[in-house]
Amino acid sequence: MKLNEYKEINERLYTAKLPNGLPVFVVPKPGFHKKYAFFATDYGGVDRRFQLAGKWTDTPAGVAHFLEHKLFDTEDGNALERLSANGASPNAYTASDITAYYFECIDDFSENLEILLDFVSVPYFTKESVEKEQGIIDQEIRMVEDDPDFNLYYGLLKSLFKENPVRDSVAGTVESIKKITANTLYDCHKVFYAPSNMALCVVGDVDPSMVYDIAEKILPTEKSEIPLRDYGTKEGLSPVTANISKEMEVSLPIFLAGCKLTPGAHGQDVLRLEVISAIALELLCGHSSPFYHRLYAEGLINADFSASFDSTAGVAYTMFGGETRDPGRVFAELKKELSNLLSHGPDTALFERIKKAAIGSHIRALNSFGVLAASISEGHFKGFDPFTAPVILSKLTVDDISEFISKNLVSDNMAISIINPIK
Repeated sequence: MKLNEYKEINERLYTAKLPNGLPVFVVPKPGFHKKYAFFATDYGGVDRRFQLAGKWTDTPAGVAHFLEHKLFDTEDGNALERLSANGASPNAYTASDITAYYFECIDDFSENLEILLDFVSVPYFTKESVEKEQGIIDQEIRMVEDDPDFNLYYGLLKSLFKENPVRDSVAGTVESIKKITANTLYDCHKVFYAPSNMALCVVGDVDPSMVYDIAEKILPTEKSEIPLRDYGTKEGLSPVTANISKEMEVSLPIFLAGCKLTPGAHGQDVLRLEVISAIALELLCGHSSPFYHRLYAEGLINADFSASFDSTAGVAYTMFGGETRDPGRVFAELKKELSNLLSHGPDTALFERIKKAAIGSHIRALNSFGVLAASISEGHFKGFDPFTAPVILSKLTVDDISEFISKNLVSDNMAISIINPIK
């Protein structure tokens, strides 16, 4: 395996690619007892229409999430129970653009890794088990649809995006999951769970060659075509609607404001956009910003107020939100603060403090095995190296932030989603 050394942050990364196309990443952590394995596919809730061998296929919303639920079922029982009985702590999740299966353990790592790779790569579905799972996920969907935060988040995405699948719930709808059959799951597994569309990342005091050998022994040997995805007509930067609101059982109004951005191209541009946006959002409305202190003192926001950035399925957007008695006023003050930053520029001293804190946060995250493994896998799928984030941060200037704000945080590209208390 090839060794990559990052002397600035005192980290090493072993990389290799199996003949079947699977990239294998191992981050050695000598002296640590815990070991962590993360097996992910470049497949999530947005990947509903795809092309393979020149043929386009449309699938119902929620297949990726459904697959994640069902893959733990094996012909011999349940892989989750096997891993737990063997001393591992396993779990999985489906996001808009990734599905991941992972575990951490102290002992019997090799055996647990074999179990993980085996059940993810060998699907087992029956008509009866799929129908049973439809009932379980049906209840899950109905429960989350009654959650104010769920309605707030997807209300914003529907305000921002006209047809991009990011606007739809990863779990699908009660109607869409009824269309999922065992054949649907087998077909999508064959397309998206091919090793060439996946990544394996291990963090801990392990032998990199052992990880490679296990993956080569357990996984399919053939190399498959990576599917082409279709996310619909390219979105403009104007939102579908400037505001959307709903009444639900909340004690105070909650809101989420968002802004559509021009997404970064594949590769390091994606990471640079993530890094710059995080600094810009912290300068604009982070807990150390003048905006936050002023509105907090006035009782308009509380410590739950936060901001974030996301990019997936060919789109990118920022979000700001929390609990407030006057969402409209907070949104207006946010736009005023943007105008002020554009006119006078960011506070240089505050920028330097935020930048140093961000570098420290990235370095501390290197000791979070789960965060590290997920970052490496996401970086592989999007074409960037997450270990270079501290270097990118160290080279950022105030002018970079000003340019980002002027080009991306544009009032005309914003929308707001509000959940009001029931009158």
